[in-house]
Amino acid sequence: MSCMNQRTAVVTGASSGIGEATARALAADGWRVILGARRLERMEAIAQEIGGEAIALDVTDQASVDAFATQVQRCDLLVNNAGGAIGLNPIAQANVEEWQWMYEVNVLGTLRVTKALLPALEASAGHIINMSSIAGIAPYAGGAGYNAAKFGVSAITKVMRIELAESQLRITEINPGRVATDFSLVRFRGDEAQANAVYADKLNLSAVDIAEAVRWTASMPKHMNIDRMVITPQDQVI
Repeated sequence: MSCMNQRTAVVTGASSGIGEATARALAADGWRVILGARRLERMEAIAQEIGGEAIALDVTDQASVDAFATQVQRCDLLVNNAGGAIGLNPIAQANVEEWQWMYEVNVLGTLRVTKALLPALEASAGHIINMSSIAGIAPYAGGAGYNAAKFGVSAITKVMRIELAESQLRITEINPGRVATDFSLVRFRGDEAQANAVYADKLNLSAVDIAEAVRWTASMPKHMNIDRMVITPQDQVI
């Protein structure tokens, strides 16, 4: 099947974790998957395994996003998965540069990629899935920077739903709870002991669990819109 005839999904942050698992789940469900992230070599290995395509993408760089978009001929599904957190400081000790990075990757990254691919999505009456977090619902001590960013993703998603309804686009926000991935390793700048402590002796979700939620949501008939899906381990109550 040619690229222009097969339904195509774009997944950002696709070199590991939820993004990688999502790319694999969608490919197994019959989608042609375009993977976008900074670690091109890692993505290329995944793309080869699933019959997809890997394209370098830095969602914090407009030129990178523009170059990426020129290589996407068709887009039926966009999964804005790129994101992350750095630090766990209280507001009194907040690092402004860390806050700026979190806003750039989570909020402006979602905006940049969506805006760049919106013509292709509208042409296919497609679907946008924004990967938020329970941090976009429930604030917590030390999380203000990440909370602010994910609350921003939630706000963007709600406005997309309002503004793009007439374009027949479906818009979904997914809010995962505790998922055992490299998320905390990034948050604590590679400190494995701190990262592992987040998940130790707890019931955790896996990246595959969230990928299955994406796959299921994307498989729904076009007349159905899943507005928001909150997914937590059984013992995590928000």
